[in-house]
Amino acid sequence: MASLSTHVLDTSSGRPASGIRVTLEKDGRAIANAATDADGRVRELGSSLAPGRYRLVFELGGRFFSRLSLDIELGSDAHYHVPALVSPFGVTVYRGT
Repeated sequence: MASLSTHVLDTSSGRPASGIRVTLEKDGRAIANAATDADGRVRELGSSLAPGRYRLVFELGGRFFSRLSLDIELGSDAHYHVPALVSPFGVTVYRGT
């Protein structure tokens, strides 16, 4: 079974993005949600996740990019960390460790 965490950084200010709502969906249904903490992290959005396709949705609020939605493919027996770097000019997402 897999686990998932995330981290959101505001690159325009060089600071963590706290209070960002993050939802994990499977088959069009929300299975977990949380808000980033003061460090911009959701340390465990999901645990014991079966392999398969999930959607990770970031509600970025009053930014030009107000919502970021990613379809991700999880394998088994791994921890997945998905950092997002956001600014008024762009969004970058990658698989971290």
